[in-house]
Amino acid sequence: MLQNRPAILIDAYSQIFRVFYAIAHLSRKDGFPTNALFGFARLLLQIEKEYAPKAGAMFFDCGKPAFRLELAPDYKSNRPPMPEALKQQMPLLRNLAELFGWNICQCTNYEADDLIGAAVKSDPQRQFAVISSDKDLSQLINEQISMLIPARSGGGFEVRDIEKTLEKFAVAPCQIVDYLAMLGDASDAIDGVPGIGPKTAAGILKDADSLEKFFAKPELVSNLKLRSKLQENEALLRRNIKLITLRTQWPDSELDPLEKVLQKRAPDWDAIADFARCYELKSVLKELPVAAEKKAATDSNAAAADTEKNNSEPAVDLFSWSSQAQSQTVQLQESTSAPGEDSPPIQGSLF
Repeated sequence: MLQNRPAILIDAYSQIFRVFYAIAHLSRKDGFPTNALFGFARLLLQIEKEYAPKAGAMFFDCGKPAFRLELAPDYKSNRPPMPEALKQQMPLLRNLAELFGWNICQCTNYEADDLIGAAVKSDPQRQFAVISSDKDLSQLINEQISMLIPARSGGGFEVRDIEKTLEKFAVAPCQIVDYLAMLGDASDAIDGVPGIGPKTAAGILKDADSLEKFFAKPELVSNLKLRSKLQENEALLRRNIKLITLRTQWPDSELDPLEKVLQKRAPDWDAIADFARCYELKSVLKELPVAAEKKAATDSNAAAADTEKNNSEPAVDLFSWSSQAQSQTVQLQESTSAPGEDSPPIQGSLF
């Protein structure tokens, strides 16, 4: 458990793809897909129940950063396009986040991970908790920063702190970049050093502490075969380190000041209940605060009575939520590519 109430930073696409693929088929009676809406609503409810955050923001990717494409033209080139069913839900997912009180933050040439990294580095005295399943973000973990990883079963979140990072990877958070540089990342089309796996990479860092120290003093790695392999791939490793290292400078010229971005609002429970009723998220309605649930039930009964009386069902605007609260979206630049198309399918159970 976290000791204090941290600012919550949400890696949006990592969670959206996770819930989308965790719930294979769910739709409204008219066929409109709602699986991502359901899973995301459940996630946001769980965050409110467990942490009741007063500060935080939700971060989205905004295309591939130019500096990473210069380093590796194939960066994330192997990712499939966003499924059509998820594209249909994406505007609604953003608006659902806003109804829960989250500012949405994205910026050209910054991935969500970069903005999260810049946020935590810009305010080192504040406690942060990052909700993501992305191992790259483990490089940020320290005494003030932890990760919250949705549990694969049983609900809740697993807290990843310094100790848990050591348990999982056998390296410290400050060694994660070097560790991942050796392993590479197939999902991002980043090649690693052939023949080096997790145990070997952790062993190298145990002996040498860092790749930079190894390059300066190769004899830190006693295994001659490994030493030779690392030396032969020095250029690749240095490139990977640059690719994996997150940006730490908040883009003040393009986004609102961080303190404003982190001003989370209280959830609009009545609007969330209306949203859940519109998209037939019945179990979500049951989890809402009592007042909102009762209002939704009353409205639902009234609508049912009207339908029976008129023997017809009123047309529903599927994207009636897409224009709400746009002034609260923290974004000054648009990406030239569709949001989220660079994000991979993230498999796993929802809770």
